Amino acid sequence: MTSLPSSVDVAIVGAGAAGLGAAHALAGSGLAAIVLEARNRLGGRAWTVQASPDVTFDVGCGWLHSADKNSFASIAQRLGFELNKDLPPWRERAYGNAFPQGERDDFMRAMDAFYERLWEAAQKGKDEPASRSLEAGNRWNPMIDAISTYINGCELKDMSTLDWDAYEDSGLNWRVRRGYGALVTAYGAPCPVALNCNVALIDHAGRRIRLETSQGTLTADKVIVTVPTNLIADETIRFSPPLPSKVDAAAGLPLGVDDKVTLALEDAEAFPKEANLRGATMRTAMGTYHIRPFGQPCIEGFFGGSFARALEDSGDGAIAAHSIDEIAGFLGNDIRRKLKPLYESRWAHDPFARGSYSHALPGHAGDRTVLATPVDGRLFFAGEATSPTFFTTAHGARDSGERAAKEVLAALGKP
Repeated sequence: MTSLPSSVDVAIVGAGAAGLGAAHALAGSGLAAIVLEARNRLGGRAWTVQASPDVTFDVGCGWLHSADKNSFASIAQRLGFELNKDLPPWRERAYGNAFPQGERDDFMRAMDAFYERLWEAAQKGKDEPASRSLEAGNRWNPMIDAISTYINGCELKDMSTLDWDAYEDSGLNWRVRRGYGALVTAYGAPCPVALNCNVALIDHAGRRIRLETSQGTLTADKVIVTVPTNLIADETIRFSPPLPSKVDAAAGLPLGVDDKVTLALEDAEAFPKEANLRGATMRTAMGTYHIRPFGQPCIEGFFGGSFARALEDSGDGAIAAHSIDEIAGFLGNDIRRKLKPLYESRWAHDPFARGSYSHALPGHAGDRTVLATPVDGRLFFAGEATSPTFFTTAHGARDSGERAAKEVLAALGKP
């Protein structure tokens, strides 16, 4: 890693996918650039851990969504990361009797009808809560709401219809065998990054921009800000003079919560690989489970929205404990002795994220453009929340960093 210089041409705040994308785009430009990262690692919300000798776990993003349009697909191939192109288990490969096939089919019909109504509302330009597209009295509404918490990190009442419709989903979802977080880290390895360097103030009042950090002060001609929206909205990173339009836009694009847990599974060979486990629980506060991802001896659980936030607030281990209880409710009490907590995420309590990924509140779909717009040709903004069609994703973040870097080069008159 790199020590903190006193002066650079371009300072990039944040070494997640967006910051690393910006750094790559500036490489070879002749500009002196540095990425300032508050954490002690690269990747931001892309993070892979070895949860046990047999289990590799993506604590953050795990799927290359819209894989045929995902810039990390070609990066993975270039860096020698194996891509798994098997179909995800979300709609198929149900395990157990907790959600019988007839019930699943009925639920999917209700879900597809909801999507159709949502699309129709968006075509009319209605930036209203997505919950208005629910069919009144439909028994599957709580589970449709649960799906929103998995996709958006929030319940339907807090989700903009226009924002949901703007997301570009090609339907292809791939995985990285060694971990998406590991791929992002490898991608960032050549970049000049100062770790453990927390930026508190970006003072753009003078001829040069001054950044106050936990390692000291540096000045730059241009700054690319790639931090999560919650840090801008809460003014954890302050601007001087203030930028109320950016703070307001960030507040309209809060980070929802999606959390994951991995549980070691004893006698794993008795269970199918890549199976989906979910119950017809008729409630929004529910988890969904992936049995033996990549054939590993584990079960991954996934939780979203206010339920995930409440589990986090219950303390370390609460997500794993709830997962074991819920799985036992689906498969019987004997499964308890076969499950052991390995690792769980708690993104809402992560001080450098305070959530998982952005969603636009109703009436705020236009805030992504507001947040992405440069200020005075000196301050530039990137991150998944600024992507017009691939928000919530690592590749959307990376591509936005590249876009911001090109804006810097254009401002400097460089090709």
